Amino acid sequence: MLEFLSDPTVLILIFAGLLAGFIDSIAGGGGLITIPALMLSGLPPVETLGTNKLQGLFGSFSAMVAYARGGHVNIRKQILQAAMAFIGSIIGALVATLIPVKLFQALLPVLLIVVACYFAFKPNLNDIDKQERMRPIIFSLTMAPLVGFYDGIFGPGAGSFYMLAFVSLSGFGILKATAHTKLLNFSSNLGGFLTFAVMGSINVKIGIAMGIAQFIGAQMGARVAMKTGAKLIKPLLVIVCVILAYKLLQAHDNPLRQWLNL
Repeated sequence: MLEFLSDPTVLILIFAGLLAGFIDSIAGGGGLITIPALMLSGLPPVETLGTNKLQGLFGSFSAMVAYARGGHVNIRKQILQAAMAFIGSIIGALVATLIPVKLFQALLPVLLIVVACYFAFKPNLNDIDKQERMRPIIFSLTMAPLVGFYDGIFGPGAGSFYMLAFVSLSGFGILKATAHTKLLNFSSNLGGFLTFAVMGSINVKIGIAMGIAQFIGAQMGARVAMKTGAKLIKPLLVIVCVILAYKLLQAHDNPLRQWLNL
């Protein structure tokens, strides 16, 4: 075990997990850090995705517990939403081989820019709840499984889409939306992880080592978010969405680059 932890590559991955947990608990987008780190360490693509789901479970669970303890979310009231996100992610992972991933690679940067613009320019986005536009039962049966499906089939930016849904449709303030996102993130991560565990491969040692670091980072990030609220969450969310869109556009196999002659 000591030899494993003394490996410089493993130490870098652990630090990546810690940083990702901190950022993800506030604004989502932890995969921006962990997926490139895992791929650079030499893990194959499928093993990278499976290992990322494993370590991500620790961070989303940690943030979920921190926000619940802080009184910003009632987990029991989210059980249906969580169950639907879980089911959606399993279906998404199972049909991933039937739907061209390139379609998501092309559309996702555009969607992320839309999310960034919404949070950057929409007036009166703060920690105060607004008018509800969609009943909770409808939200649970539509938005939760829809974003969960996306998380299972592709993944990057799922937390931002959960946030957008809670703010625009449920009328939640920024901090409340962030808190409610974490249980759904955990549920869709769990569905994807179980599917990869059955169909793919996972590096358990690296996943757990990074997961422990994610857990600690998420505790730190959630506490900072609960102290600062929308003042920190809103700009960080915008920055994460823009960076993720940029990183996806930089990928040489992104068809949008070819369409735009980039």
